[in-house]
This record gives sequence, C-alpha cells and structure tokens, in this order.
Amino acid sequence: MLDIVLYGDPILRRRAKPVKSFTGRTRTLIKRMLEAMKAAKGIGLAAPQVGVSERIIVISTNGEDLALINPRIVGQEGRQVDIEGCLSFPGLQGEVPRSRQVVVEAFNPLGRSVRVTAEGLRARAIQHEIDHLNGVLFIDRAREDSLHWLVREKERDEEGKPRYRKVRTTLEEVEEFYRRMREGN
Repeated sequence: MLDIVLYGDPILRRRAKPVKSFTGRTRTLIKRMLEAMKAAKGIGLAAPQVGVSERIIVISTNGEDLALINPRIVGQEGRQVDIEGCLSFPGLQGEVPRSRQVVVEAFNPLGRSVRVTAEGLRARAIQHEIDHLNGVLFIDRAREDSLHWLVREKERDEEGKPRYRKVRTTLEEVEEFYRRMREGN
C-alpha cells in the first residue's frame, strides 16, 4: 500500500513533471493510487501525494473511477463554494470556491487522448487534484475563517455511527501542528 504524504513534505509544493511515456509502471502506479485513496476513504488523489512527482490524478465519485495523466483544464463555468478536505491534511476541512463545471483534456492510462466534462463534486475533485500537480494546496484557496478540524466524539449517534464536532482553527495553527508532527513533538 502506498503511503500518503502529509503537509510539510516539499513534494506537495513542487510542480509535478509531465508523464512522457505510458508504461506498465504508470498503470501499476494508478492502480496503487486508487487503492490508497479508497483505503483512506478519499475521493481523489494526485501522484505527488504518494511521493511521485508526475502529473497523474485519480478520482472516484458515484462509484466511477477516473485516472487522468497530464490533465489540464480547458474550460470552466459557474461557481460553487463547498467544504473540502485533503488526504494530506487528515481531519482538516475548509470552504473552497471552485468552478461548478470543468472541461479537462488529458490522457488515459493507455496513452489515449481524452476529454472529460465534469460538474459538481467530480468537478471539485478534479480541480483539487490538478492543483496538487501545480503545488497548490486546498488551504491556499480555502476561506481562512472556515478552516476547522473534524474531531471525533466518544459517543455515537442513534444509528451507531461516529459523531464529529468542528473545531475552528487558523492557518498558523495548522502549520504549527504539522511542524510539530514532523519534529516528533
């Protein structure tokens, strides 16, 4: 299983390199990225988040997996603001404005050119993951006054599901938390 890189790792701030050849290694990486993303209960993952500086993203929404290589947004329209999280920031969320619809040109895992039009959550996930390829993180776009940690409560709800509460935070507190984590404090 691939490990997901956490905030503070320099690879998350670098622009990923284009994929030049579509090999079995690329397809294996995509398969392993999908496995890691699903194991972490995410809906999107970019190669830099698993320590690979290549322009590859995977998305899984509504039971449909999508892998895009060298994706680029060629059209967008509308605006939406919604809560986002990120597997490189476990438990952190914030409101992020994004385009409501995007059109993306990319290559599929076999090296064939594809054009994808996405709306709503799928469009949001694609934009989030393409940002990762450019060294841009969701905290860079989030409304700072909306940042919060989701903290799991001890009690469960009536159906036995975990309860969570939101704990407001600031960007400075987030950076301090991850700095201390890296230092082992």
